[in-house]
Amino acid sequence: MINANRWIYLTAGCIALIFLGLIYAWSIFKAPFLEIYPQWSISELSMTFTISMISFCFGGFISGQFIRRIQPMLIIWISAAALFAGFFGVSMAQGSGSGEALILLYIFYGIFCGGGVGIGYNCVIGTVNKWFSDKPGLSSGIMMMGFGVGALIFGSLTKYFIGIIGIFSTFRVLAFVVASVLIAVSFFMVSPRRNGTTNTAAANYMRNYSLKQMLCGIKFWLFMLWAIMLNSTGLLIIGNAASISLAFGAPALLGLTVSVFNGGGRVLLGYLYDKFKRKKTLLIDTLLMASAGLLLTVGGIIGWVWLIFLGLLITGIGYGGMPAITSTFVHSEYGSEFFPINFSVATFALIPAALIGPMISSVLIEKSGGNYLGAFMMVVVLAVSAGFIWHLLNFVIERQRLDD
Repeated sequence: MINANRWIYLTAGCIALIFLGLIYAWSIFKAPFLEIYPQWSISELSMTFTISMISFCFGGFISGQFIRRIQPMLIIWISAAALFAGFFGVSMAQGSGSGEALILLYIFYGIFCGGGVGIGYNCVIGTVNKWFSDKPGLSSGIMMMGFGVGALIFGSLTKYFIGIIGIFSTFRVLAFVVASVLIAVSFFMVSPRRNGTTNTAAANYMRNYSLKQMLCGIKFWLFMLWAIMLNSTGLLIIGNAASISLAFGAPALLGLTVSVFNGGGRVLLGYLYDKFKRKKTLLIDTLLMASAGLLLTVGGIIGWVWLIFLGLLITGIGYGGMPAITSTFVHSEYGSEFFPINFSVATFALIPAALIGPMISSVLIEKSGGNYLGAFMMVVVLAVSAGFIWHLLNFVIERQRLDD
């Protein structure tokens, strides 16, 4: 029997991830910081986002270790404390010199905010998904939609407040608001009882793999390579969405609409995974990113803004689907018992992606004098590479089934 109250927990999870998703509004903060510190290079500023993504992964790993030992509510409190320290710490850079402010930004936004988001993210996904063993793709997608849409909702509000009270005061406001919401939502972060009344029978026969068992299989590492390629394509574009819009004569907020499609992609790809399973869903996402790269490249060559905008939106869908695909892949292939720690390790695909994507885009943009064409073409290259890895992954899995 499935407990109807599980939708309350899913709603609470969505609210939590909407506020945690603010970290993806980084592109809104870039321009105000460059106005205050024009001596910062694009690469130096982009490093903040890279550090935050790396910290996000380590935060998720820490959360995965703790979730089997302490209550999820307490883990959310830790997340809230880290985010409060991070946002408030950034505001302390006001009046600091260029070098000192950059270091504070790396520490507080990069490490504290990134780590805090990772801790909360993994806890919410790992806890709420236990109520949806029958629909892991849909539940993951819905929650992760909140994570993606949070960047649009609060990115717009944040931009408004920056214009009124300044960027440093805005960070102080964010510290109190985000921490307060997370603490309130934490009381709904509870795991289902082990008597089995909340989950379907699927959980009873699903084989569960420990972290060690998962890491010993080549299937996991091929999936990681595929995820690294597609995450890199997304981060290459997402981190510059607002700047790309401006470069082609559109408002910066137009770039943030990518977040809407980012959120929609999480639900769409999660639903498709439940319906079509691994092989078709991974292929669909690969083709989405390849088509996005082609649209951006052609749009950049002939200067058609609508092609650029369409490419951005498809990038949002494809990249948005990655977290839902990763979550559902880990759940369906390796079981629910060790899901939090297994999922946290799978999200480490973001670390090399956070280095590859933003770094490549920064170098290509700087060397071309602000031209985005090289970055657009790199999206195609990475997506095609992901296609080859997808083919190899399917070959390995088929061989393993024949051997079994």
